[in-house]
Amino acid sequence: MARKERLTTPDRRYFVTRGRLWRCTDPSLDDSERRAAVKALMQARRAVQMADTPEAERAARADVDAAKHRLGERGPVWWDDGAPDEGGRHPKNTSYADWWARLDAETRDRAEGKA
Repeated sequence: MARKERLTTPDRRYFVTRGRLWRCTDPSLDDSERRAAVKALMQARRAVQMADTPEAERAARADVDAAKHRLGERGPVWWDDGAPDEGGRHPKNTSYADWWARLDAETRDRAEGKA
C-alpha cells in the first residue's frame, strides 16, 4: 500500500493531520535505530488493540509512549535552536501561521481532513 503524502512544515519538524501539528521523527536517528523504534511502536499499538484487561492496556500504552520518545515524537524536542514544541496546535495558532495562510485552500482542507 502506498503511503499517503503528508503536509510537512517548511523546517520539516511537523506534519499536519486533522488540522494539528504533529512532531516528525528525529531525522538524526540512524536507520537501524529508527527501524527498531518503529517496530516497537507497531508492536505496542497492536498490544493496545489486543489488551484484554485495563492493566494490559496501560502497559501497552506505556510501550507506545516509550517508542514515541525513542523516535523523538514526544519528550524533549530534537532540534537545538531553542524553538518551543508547538505540537498539537492548529498551524494558524503557531509560529507557522504565515506559512499556513500562504497555502491554497485545497491543501489546507486536505490537511484538516475536510477533503
